[in-house]
Amino acid sequence: MENSYEEECRRALAEEQAKSLAATDDWKGADRERVHQDWDVLYREIAALLGAGSMPGDQQVQELVGRHFDIVCRFYVPSRRAYVGMSLFYAEDEAMRTFHDSYHPGLVEFMGAAIRVFAEQGSGFAPAQGS
Repeated sequence: MENSYEEECRRALAEEQAKSLAATDDWKGADRERVHQDWDVLYREIAALLGAGSMPGDQQVQELVGRHFDIVCRFYVPSRRAYVGMSLFYAEDEAMRTFHDSYHPGLVEFMGAAIRVFAEQGSGFAPAQGS
């Protein structure tokens, strides 16, 4: 049976992204090239920490996840559940898994765990029902 929390996270991501895309004409104002450059730098840093044996809850990892969240916020500010939903999307979408794991095998799982820690502890999330 599917984890209901994870299903809520997937649903929150889909709903919040759809609302944001509609409100911003498909995120027209976002500088996608810059976002991809910033994510490239960030994923290299996270991969290095993963390779060095860091844990998802380590302070340095959480600071990098905070930067990831800030980059996401260039499009819209997700709720906690939508942000966790994004990590599930990274893991479940074959192209996203391949992309992320190209930086380090296992990066998707590591990011998923780190994003969950960040969502539990972090602030700055959009208010949403159940977040």
